[in-house]
Amino acid sequence: MLSVLSQSQEVPPGSSSSKAKHNTEQHVKAPPAPAESDQDVYHNADFGFTYHLPYGWADRTKDMQPEADDPAKPQLLLAVFERPPEVTGDTVNSAVIITAEKAASYPGLKTALDYMGPLTELTTGKGFKVTQGPYEFPVGSRKLVRGDFAKDLGKLTMYQSSLVMLHKGSVVSFTFIGGSEDEVEELIEKLAFSPGVKGR
Repeated sequence: MLSVLSQSQEVPPGSSSSKAKHNTEQHVKAPPAPAESDQDVYHNADFGFTYHLPYGWADRTKDMQPEADDPAKPQLLLAVFERPPEVTGDTVNSAVIITAEKAASYPGLKTALDYMGPLTELTTGKGFKVTQGPYEFPVGSRKLVRGDFAKDLGKLTMYQSSLVMLHKGSVVSFTFIGGSEDEVEELIEKLAFSPGVKGR
């Protein structure tokens, strides 16, 4: 997850990350998760969530997958951008990145809050500043841990919010990037969990 975050945050402001409040994506390799996606919705049965994709966004999940298929490494579940990363623009390239990785990769990690330490360190190392967090954040009936960040790009500000939960022995990270706080909130609202899925 942290490796995925690093990749997404290194994208030039005018090329791939254009409206980002929180670029907390995680390249996580979890047990093969029955996941299916159609043009508008991404479903992940293993972790019990659904994400409604913004219309017309570019799906780069396959392109960003690591070459080696190592179950011990983070798995990138979803990586979508407002415009293709290779296309330059004069706005923040908004993005949603979802990753999962084995909680056992982090000795002593018992809750999602424990994961926010390394995630915050990585994010601030990329030039972001913490604007709020970590704090408990509900998505429907599920409680996740959230951290909010911002990065000054000169004429633009990139906003990123990261939501984290532990489920089935994995850390699942949801990173939302946008050009305004309102945009990030709108991206978060497209995330939904199936009944019975417990995050902590």
